[in-house]
Amino acid sequence: QGVTYPACHGIWSKWAPPLERSRLATTAFCGEGGGTGLGRGVRMGVSWGAGLGLGVWMGIRGSHAGGEWGGLGWGVWIRTGGWGGGFPRVFGGSELQPLPPPQLATPWRRFFTSMPVYAIIVANFCRSWTFYLLLISQPAYFEEVFGFEISKVALPVSPFWGAEGWFPPGFGMEATLLLVVGYSHSRSVAISFLVLAVGFSGFAISGFNVNHLDIAPRYASVLMGLSNGVGTLSGMVCPLIVGALTRHKTREEWQWVFLIAALVHYAGVIFYGIFASGETQDWAEP
Repeated sequence: QGVTYPACHGIWSKWAPPLERSRLATTAFCGEGGGTGLGRGVRMGVSWGAGLGLGVWMGIRGSHAGGEWGGLGWGVWIRTGGWGGGFPRVFGGSELQPLPPPQLATPWRRFFTSMPVYAIIVANFCRSWTFYLLLISQPAYFEEVFGFEISKVALPVSPFWGAEGWFPPGFGMEATLLLVVGYSHSRSVAISFLVLAVGFSGFAISGFNVNHLDIAPRYASVLMGLSNGVGTLSGMVCPLIVGALTRHKTREEWQWVFLIAALVHYAGVIFYGIFASGETQDWAEP
């Protein structure tokens, strides 16, 4: 699963016209949000089905649904010619034409001395912090603070819009709205602002998640693997901090959790706003 994102970037860097790369990659990433929402819906259906005596059957179907859809997508991919050494490139109004991938040495030193690369890495880590916070700890927050049954809590899903220019306002608004969620004393207000926060995350993710294609299309897949790998580290750090801060499961402890998440967001948007670039870097030129 970890190679999927880098593979997508590698494909779009060869398939898509330069001015359409960000848009097409953003469109492809919409599948992640849709898959997350559908998967959570299936799991909720499993819990409801158990109460109706259908839990065993639905549990089996739910556990295999992701694999079935993945296998179907793989089959379509093979059938349409996505497999092989060359990649068809999309040109407006013309047929697909093969474009053999060039064999180039990866400029690792230039990666680690490029501030636009660090901007993407930092943004990925900071955004992933909230993603894992909501994915893992959101049900516990609503149950411990509002007494809201876990099975009724579903992670809102947002599509990915825009381009890199939307990252700062989207990221900043998400951080601000998360503060409202954490300090809310009303369940309905918390849920409403949570939905808004995740909605604005679509603007944020559609910025840094496709920025690799802007600064270094030749090495977009490598940079995506690098930044996404660092971002995944927040999935290990965030739950540990949440667990340490919420030992007594009080509202005040959860407020600290959301305050830290917002501060991580603000740090990410400031760093990205200063050092990010939308121009192809000199070390990535042919």
